[in-house]
Amino acid sequence: MKIDVTRVADAMREVAAEEIVPRFRTLAADDIREKKPGDLVTVADEATERALERRLAGLLPGSVVVGEEAVARDAAILGRLGEAAPAWIVDPVDGTANFAAGLPLFAVMVSLAYGGRAIAAWIHDPLTGVTVTAERGEGAWLDGRRLTVAPAHDPASMSGAVSFRYGKRPLVRKIAGRTERVGSVFQLRCAGQEYLALARAQSHFSLYHRLMPWDHAAGQLIHGEAGGYSARLDGSDYRPSHVDGGLLLAPDRDAWEAIHRVLVGRPDERV
Repeated sequence: MKIDVTRVADAMREVAAEEIVPRFRTLAADDIREKKPGDLVTVADEATERALERRLAGLLPGSVVVGEEAVARDAAILGRLGEAAPAWIVDPVDGTANFAAGLPLFAVMVSLAYGGRAIAAWIHDPLTGVTVTAERGEGAWLDGRRLTVAPAHDPASMSGAVSFRYGKRPLVRKIAGRTERVGSVFQLRCAGQEYLALARAQSHFSLYHRLMPWDHAAGQLIHGEAGGYSARLDGSDYRPSHVDGGLLLAPDRDAWEAIHRVLVGRPDERV
């Protein structure tokens, strides 16, 4: 299946310019609400998802769309990932809490899944204009330049994003207590920005617990096409249909095993 990567990227840029950028730091109080405690949505999220759904469905007749906000309203939509039709996975504003707070750390993420795997991916930063794209087997790209992940080093010399918000609390506490064993850790509260950092060799690894497809399908493919290695915390392959089990991304398999060993334990340990 072939998709015009440029047309998707253009649609993301245009929709973001229309629906997201004008609302940044101009949201009224009633433009923001909680879907559930601690989980925000804004009018920008909803307008962007609606616009992208129309544009993406038109680019690939017969495809379906799985958007974060649509799933929040109807969880059954997530089941579309198991259908035979190609599925667009959309995170209209990844990092909504940052966006709502006026922090310039958010992104638009889109991936195309077929046959249980992501086959194309896009991450767009509406404020800087950076758009990273990837197709399975074709590499990850930014402005005509092929991207490569940061080279591996000893864990004590590598930096990465580590999520502590979700996950089994004993495991999260275990990882938190071991972070001094790696070079440094950070958290941007925006997976899209953390994946951009990985793809542009600005960080070495990322570790996540909750795996909603709109948060990871695009970034995991981009990271892999930039030369990186990733797997769930039990060592199994990641698929967009996974919603738990954790995910660790590293420069290569040896680095994955080394980081996993110092932060989590052996890959075959129960987590």
